[in-house]
Amino acid sequence: MNTVVTEGNKILNALTNILASIPESVIALLGRFSVAAVFWQSGQTKVDNFTINILTGEFDVGIPALNDSVVYLFEYEYALPLIPAEPAAILTAVAEHVLPLLLLLGLATRFAAFGLFLMTLVIQIFVYPDAYALHGTWAAILMWLMSRGAGALSFDAVLSRR
Repeated sequence: MNTVVTEGNKILNALTNILASIPESVIALLGRFSVAAVFWQSGQTKVDNFTINILTGEFDVGIPALNDSVVYLFEYEYALPLIPAEPAAILTAVAEHVLPLLLLLGLATRFAAFGLFLMTLVIQIFVYPDAYALHGTWAAILMWLMSRGAGALSFDAVLSRR
């Protein structure tokens, strides 16, 4: 019986060592890509004449214009306090394009993650309070990026070497 326990411990230790060897830069890249994709796709629903989707191959790069329905959503469905609907819609559309791009590139990652973290808090508190499991997942990834940075596979890493 003791041999079985010892062999089991060896297997668990080996597996633990394998899992512990996953590079943080790979974890950071996956986190950056995943959160960036969520916010980028949301931003894409807010604008017309500007579509970039590398996964579907859809590209329409014109002069972006705020989608007609977005201001309505910010006025009646989202109803954020302290900021009027139209400026909120514009700021959100811009942030949902710029911040994910920065995350994806790994450029100013901690600041981009912080901006998206604040957006996540606003969405959780004022817009969709019942979606805490989803928002908690985003927040955890964003907090990890704020704490650890973009990792070795990023422009931040290249710039820090100079």
